[in-house]
Amino acid sequence: MSGVLGGFAALGAVIAVGWVVGRTGVLGAGAPTILSRLSFFVATPALLFLTLGEADTHAVLSAGLVGTAGSAVVTALLFAGLARWRWRLPAAQLTTGALSSAYVNAGNLGIPVSVYILGDAAYVAPVLLFQVLVMAPVGLAVLAGSRAGGGAPSWRTLLLQPLRTPVVIGCALGLLLAASGLELPDQVLEPIRLIAALAVPAALVAYGMTLHGAPRPAAGALAGQVWLAVVLKNLVMPAIAYALGRWGAGLDGVELLAVTVTSALPTAQNVFVYAATYDRGTLLARDVILLSTVLSVPVLVGVALLLG
Repeated sequence: MSGVLGGFAALGAVIAVGWVVGRTGVLGAGAPTILSRLSFFVATPALLFLTLGEADTHAVLSAGLVGTAGSAVVTALLFAGLARWRWRLPAAQLTTGALSSAYVNAGNLGIPVSVYILGDAAYVAPVLLFQVLVMAPVGLAVLAGSRAGGGAPSWRTLLLQPLRTPVVIGCALGLLLAASGLELPDQVLEPIRLIAALAVPAALVAYGMTLHGAPRPAAGALAGQVWLAVVLKNLVMPAIAYALGRWGAGLDGVELLAVTVTSALPTAQNVFVYAATYDRGTLLARDVILLSTVLSVPVLVGVALLLG
């Protein structure tokens, strides 16, 4: 459990550095946007290329996918349906809220959680692959299409948008590398590794900078949307994952624990980067990430104690 808390502490420390940088103004007012775009357009595609290039793509078809993918889809649809009914939000804002409710921090926190609670980092593979192969392309297509068209994107825009999205391109190239079985020489991989190493710290520093001078989380007109997403993320999504894993896929023991734990992870910083890049629901994503991260600690500990 100390490793899990250490993972949270590391994320918090980098975010705190971003807050200090934002407070001092040393990088200027436009730095959060620049860092977010650097992470999104340059570093994250490189990171995903390396991650999927070494991944076992068959893991995404494991029985645990019933719980992890099913809970993510159901939770995202719950937010979209409730938020559309209550606030009449447009498609782009619904997409950011849905991702905030269901897109878990599988990379930065999922790996240490899998190692220290489950004993094997491989348990996080299904949710990681599902997110980068399905959730991210669909969400980014809607976000990019709405900004480009100024209104509701057409089906043609949605279908073609992934082909122009750097994150999706990085995923596709990584999968091609994994399927080919080729091993690239270190001379080729080393510069990609250096660029990929920017992805997480750049996103966290940018996120921390946006917290300086910001109102308290879940304040004002966005309060209802933020708390809806937080409740869905921290409580409803792991409950759905448990139900689908136990009664849908017939899982028990560590497999059922893995499905529930990975679904209880907080919202990923990627959602903030996506929202900031396309300027759609940035404040919503920021507040949900902060609150879901804080509240996920007791939830993860409780799940581990009850099912472990």
